[in-house]
Amino acid sequence: MPHEGNLLQAIVVFLLAAVLIVPLAKRLQLGAVLGYLFAGVIIGPSVLGLIGNPQSVSHISELGVVLLLFIIGLELSPRRLWVMRKSVFGVGLAQVLLTASVIGVLALFAFGQPLNSAIVLGLGLALSSTAFGLQSLAERKELTSPHGRLAFAILLFQDIAAIPLIALVPMLAGGDHTTSAAQDLNHGLQVLGSIAVVVVGGRYLLRPVFRIVAKTGLPEVSTATALLVVIGTAWLMDLVGVSMALGAFLAGLLLADSEYRHELEAQIEPFKGLLLGLFFISVGMGANLSLLLSAPITVLGLTLLLIGLKLPLLFVVGRLAGGLNKVSAIRLGIVLAAGGEFAFVVFKIGRDQNLFDPRLYDLLVLTITLSMAVTPLLLLICAKMVSPKVQPVEVPEKFREIDTDSPRVVIAGMGRMGQIVARILRAQNIKFVALDTSVETIELSRSFGGVPVFYGDPMRAEILNAAKVGEAEYFVIATDDPETNIKTAEVVRKLYPHMKIIARARNRQHVHRLVDVGAEAIRETYYSSLEMSRRTLVGLGLTQAQADARIKRFKHHDEQVLEAQHAVYDDMAKVLQTAQEARAELARLFESDQLEEESRKV
Repeated sequence: MPHEGNLLQAIVVFLLAAVLIVPLAKRLQLGAVLGYLFAGVIIGPSVLGLIGNPQSVSHISELGVVLLLFIIGLELSPRRLWVMRKSVFGVGLAQVLLTASVIGVLALFAFGQPLNSAIVLGLGLALSSTAFGLQSLAERKELTSPHGRLAFAILLFQDIAAIPLIALVPMLAGGDHTTSAAQDLNHGLQVLGSIAVVVVGGRYLLRPVFRIVAKTGLPEVSTATALLVVIGTAWLMDLVGVSMALGAFLAGLLLADSEYRHELEAQIEPFKGLLLGLFFISVGMGANLSLLLSAPITVLGLTLLLIGLKLPLLFVVGRLAGGLNKVSAIRLGIVLAAGGEFAFVVFKIGRDQNLFDPRLYDLLVLTITLSMAVTPLLLLICAKMVSPKVQPVEVPEKFREIDTDSPRVVIAGMGRMGQIVARILRAQNIKFVALDTSVETIELSRSFGGVPVFYGDPMRAEILNAAKVGEAEYFVIATDDPETNIKTAEVVRKLYPHMKIIARARNRQHVHRLVDVGAEAIRETYYSSLEMSRRTLVGLGLTQAQADARIKRFKHHDEQVLEAQHAVYDDMAKVLQTAQEARAELARLFESDQLEEESRKV
């Protein structure tokens, strides 16, 4: 039995538990999260007692949630958050209010809790686990599915809502009334000041720092800088009494548009996975299993009640507010029905403020832990019973083995655009190899006879190496996901600096970002729009020559404007100003062309 102060021995216990139990849980299709929880229960005081005091690791384990929210912030940008505002602030708010109201009313009238305790219970149990939910969705490759996107939006709102909830608990408990208005104002100013430091630092200071670090070429310094940003921001927020997780999320959000975003994500990802595992182990360690033995009916009843309340409410929210079909709404309910990590924080404060007695607190922690443990089982049942055809994608071995002569062109993505490029290259007898991650697309392409398309993620270095990208002249990126195209271009440019890259772009912003990484961007609807415009002009009375001249003039002018906007595309005000000036100039050019044509007639 390791001594509590022996950190090295404790680390060995944690890693050994994770290495032995998590792969077993994955093998049984229970998921990594359940494996970590079970590992925590085994090494905790309730079973083997290898770690006597779970609280000794709780603060370090919280960094797992902090790093998770930093990466979530990196994946978003303020622009994308604005696009998602209806899902985040509409559906998310509806879910929290509806669930909190139902659970709060039940706690008040059925369980005889005081009003303030019932409010905290309702709001705390309305929250779901961001770490658990996203991990479960990622393991099943469902993050981009309709219920996965809506779950992400709801979880994001819950993470934001957890911050004021944590501040609300002491007020509901009738905390320290001796604090003066001046002290409250001082604390508020400290919080605003800290957020301002994060905003200003993230906007203006971090990019020069990352630029200097990148020039050193030392990966360990880059890793240290990434950790410093996350942990430093979390520490600053914790110092003024704000959630560390919110600080990290804010830092990630501010760096979402940074050119160093993917580097940061790559550096943080291994630490995030390890510390998230530690977080779930610490949750498992904190579970008071003696309650399960002394009051099994109460514990199991509360667990089933929590899931039995949240799942149908989430189903209703998913159907009515989220527009999901029945199967997707059920999956949404299962993923988010368990309690969340922020509930542990909220209820701990509630216990310290005498809102709950210690036994109720232990019951709540055990209930949330068991609800997390039950979720993977429900997901398995759902996958087999509700929609049996949705199974993990089985990729035939012949699709994985990239066996090809040295290609002159590599195509990433065999959708509508990729297929046309492939057909033309094939007709010209130009050797190429295509990569895609959709088995259906690969089967369809190969059914036309010997098309060299293989299963592989073009963002993985080993896949690119197997496809002999280094021997090719051109790399054509044709997937229909703009972010995937940009990331792929970054990876290819980094690994093969002299490669000529042609990439599909959704809009002008994507053009600019692709140009930044050295790719030639082709807007996916640009040339078809020009052709539609040309035919419309002819139909409206212009001659073929006049229509062709107008389209040629527009194309030349648009390319000049796009080039000019590239220098200011991060500044929306300047982009709008440039666009307005360009419209006026184009009108003048067309008018000049018309006058010239009329003068020729005369």
